[in-house]
Amino acid sequence: MKLSQGFRMAFKSVWSNKLRTALSMLGILIGVATVIALVGMGQGSKNQVEQQVASLGTNSLSVTITGRGTATSLSLEDALALADISNIEAVAPTVSGNATVKYEKTSTDVTVEGITGHYETVNDFSVQSGRYIAPVDVRNTQKVALIGVDTATELFGSDDPVGEVIAVNGSRFTIVGLLESKGSSLTGSNDEKILIPITTAQKMFDSVGVRSISIKVEDLDRMDQTVAALEASLLETFRGDDSSYRVFNQEDAVETLNSVNETMNTMLLYVAAITLVVGGIGVMNIMLVSVTERTREIGIRKSLGAKRRDILFQFLVEAVVISGIGGALGIGAGFLGSEAIGIANGTDTSVPPQTVAIAFVFSAVVGVVFGIFPANKASRLKPVDALRHD
Repeated sequence: MKLSQGFRMAFKSVWSNKLRTALSMLGILIGVATVIALVGMGQGSKNQVEQQVASLGTNSLSVTITGRGTATSLSLEDALALADISNIEAVAPTVSGNATVKYEKTSTDVTVEGITGHYETVNDFSVQSGRYIAPVDVRNTQKVALIGVDTATELFGSDDPVGEVIAVNGSRFTIVGLLESKGSSLTGSNDEKILIPITTAQKMFDSVGVRSISIKVEDLDRMDQTVAALEASLLETFRGDDSSYRVFNQEDAVETLNSVNETMNTMLLYVAAITLVVGGIGVMNIMLVSVTERTREIGIRKSLGAKRRDILFQFLVEAVVISGIGGALGIGAGFLGSEAIGIANGTDTSVPPQTVAIAFVFSAVVGVVFGIFPANKASRLKPVDALRHD
């Protein structure tokens, strides 16, 4: 039997038994759709995090103070002194907390970060109008604020917020600058933040010392030496307790991201295998029913000269066609599902072309593997016994 003839017969059989075909391919469809949707969401999240990491720059470091209490806190003076380490261009310690911001009758909950003027340089986060936090604001614990574009729109609409007075946890702050739109980062949406002098934030949140420091280095080639010098300085500050702090660079973030991504891909592989095996079992069961229903047809074909390999090929092609159609429909359903979830969550989704190709090929392979048994059963029927079948 020619390949084209086998496919014509398979499509004819599939079309003449629509309900049975739909039930056969349902497991394959669901399995492939699940994998495509999960890969789309996972890849979209990975791309988003990579963009956020890249936006911080490869010449950035961050220090997190992990201890609790005054014995394991870093004073603002100690944090600023890290700028004296060779190859460090600027240091930006921060103190953050949640607060309710109110203007007239409108209020919203936002993240408030206490910063110094170097925050602009280290994080590449400038103002589009007004001015930035100045050293005098930090020294005098001034109640001035920079406002993110989303929070400004929520409170002021299209009006210019610079010069307006807002209440932050009940305290009056004058807005001195409107921040550029920067989108989201690993710490959340930058466009919803309120930035105030770090000394003012320490007083507002009753914070002892600082627990987060962003650092910009001058020479990327000397990153390892800079990290070593930074860790040595912190180790001395914390009197040999290296569990009180952690130093991260962008390479660490990328490695962690890749590790998480590999784990997710492995889990997805298991999910794909299980769902497609279940779908394959469904195809096999329906194909066995089809063989029983078409026993007389098989007997007639064999009595007219069809060979065993022709019957085997016919049913095997039919199983592959059912699985292939299920896989194709599953790919389409998976794309729609991932897009719908992405829209609902406000995130982008991305499905690599190789994932689509692998999913389709694997669904066809499932058809071959689980179609062999019913196809072999059909090919072994004897013409006399088959023609006697009611």
